[in-house]
Amino acid sequence: MDIIFLSGLEIETIIGIYEWEREIRQTVILDLEMATDIRKAAETDDIQYTVDYKAVAKRLIHFVENSDFYLVETLAEKITEIVLSEFDIPWVRLRLNKKGAIRGASDVGILIERGRKPDA
Repeated sequence: MDIIFLSGLEIETIIGIYEWEREIRQTVILDLEMATDIRKAAETDDIQYTVDYKAVAKRLIHFVENSDFYLVETLAEKITEIVLSEFDIPWVRLRLNKKGAIRGASDVGILIERGRKPDA
């Protein structure tokens, strides 16, 4: 199994349970790891045989910018559903950071894994 990763993707969205959070856009930062097998892509030098991380990023930017969930848990679950279903990824790990949500903490968020890691 190989991993394609996308780190530090910053997206502005409406997220949070408090009234003031519903009135402003906040930054969430996504770090993704996506399982795939890159051998055929490497052999053919053809992007159709791998994960197009630019397409993944564009899709997630569009989705997150237009969302307005209350919980980061819901947003994280929806993001992983998109990656697994739309990009034919068998396993994904997502770290969703809602930086600045807790005074005094540098980071706060959620780390989830969905799908099944393929055997090596």
